[in-house]
Amino acid sequence: MTSQPSPVSTVETTTNRLSTADLITVGVFAALYFVMVCVATLVSTLFTGGFGSIFLPAIAALISGPVFMLLAARLGKFGGITVMGLVIGLFLFVSGHFALSFVASLVFPLAADLIARAGRYRGRTSLLVSYVVFSYGLTGPILPLWFMKDAYVASLEARGKDAAYIEGVFAHINAGTFVVSMAAILVCALLGGWFGQRLMRKHFAKAGIA
Repeated sequence: MTSQPSPVSTVETTTNRLSTADLITVGVFAALYFVMVCVATLVSTLFTGGFGSIFLPAIAALISGPVFMLLAARLGKFGGITVMGLVIGLFLFVSGHFALSFVASLVFPLAADLIARAGRYRGRTSLLVSYVVFSYGLTGPILPLWFMKDAYVASLEARGKDAAYIEGVFAHINAGTFVVSMAAILVCALLGGWFGQRLMRKHFAKAGIA
């Protein structure tokens, strides 16, 4: 006699999958995150001068914490964080960035999703660590500056950039600025994630949004 799956296990399997409604929710949060990235781009251009591009991921990490934390609270399912990262990665790739942009936007969000799932998308520490890892997903556009210089120069030349412009792009690219850039993402993501969690507790949770 073949045993039938219990109603509980069937419900759990169903609810743990991303539904169409879930994907729509992820799309909304991906759009909000993209807005934060655009704001970070503007801020990095206006206030960090020649260091602008290498600090863009850190600035985005500083201001995007509430978006990430609210998505985790609203969805609470594996795949949402990964999909949000993939959407941003696809946009970066289509807009002319290296394939590394897409790879970073897959690897880091997937790792972040796994970390958040380990804490059932509710653990404060696991979500904070998850957000830090997720924030490194935006390093795809800047990593070629250090690790694919020849290809980056070739791409700039193909877009008609002159030698003076290219020299300016690489004026601050060295081992020191790489360490500073990566460390800045860590610090800003910790601050942004902490702020996002604080905002969740004080406002969103009370309003019944999360």
